[in-house]
Amino acid sequence: MEPLGRIGAATVDVLRVLLDSDRPRWGLEIIKATGRPSGSVYPLLERLERNGWVTSHWEDETDRRGPRRRMYRLTADGTVAARRVCAQAAARAADRRPARLREA
Repeated sequence: MEPLGRIGAATVDVLRVLLDSDRPRWGLEIIKATGRPSGSVYPLLERLERNGWVTSHWEDETDRRGPRRRMYRLTADGTVAARRVCAQAAARAADRRPARLREA
């Protein structure tokens, strides 16, 4: 697994969605859950897969109408790294909150 380099808010959002799921998620589902545009999410998923954080496969279900879905899931190493990235992002967000809100 390769490091991602720059990790922005969109990356953290996508990783959170994948971490919060016990099943593979498809691209449009991730887009809706994050509120991010497809032009951000799909390239991100491709980069995550290229770097070994995510695996993907085409949906096997044939009973459902519509196009096949590409399903995404974190790898074992990707899960560990995603937890670390999301924890760091949460810590940074907590540090940016005003002191009176941090103590509540």
